[in-house]
Amino acid sequence: MTYLLLNSVFLVLAAAVYLVAVRRGALSRRGIAATLIALAVVIVLTAIFDNIMIAIGLVDYDPNRISGLRIGVAPIEDFAYPVGAALLLPAVWALLERKRMTETDD
Repeated sequence: MTYLLLNSVFLVLAAAVYLVAVRRGALSRRGIAATLIALAVVIVLTAIFDNIMIAIGLVDYDPNRISGLRIGVAPIEDFAYPVGAALLLPAVWALLERKRMTETDD
């Protein structure tokens, strides 16, 4: 199994939950904008720190299991989990908050 295939499962799930939160109105325009800003920050920080960790030999990847696309020395697959988390966390938070607000209104 490649890292790309493994990551795609996680990213599809995170994107689906995020879309559910947007469609249900749990995330406002401001929440979506905040998510995009957080996503940009997470990508930049991942690029910096993962490149450092890989360059000094703390982490390595099997070349047969990566796509070959890299940002610096970090394979593109390395960015999937931070991107997924940046989508999933605010979506779950907003959905749970909306559910809590709905339950207290009843």
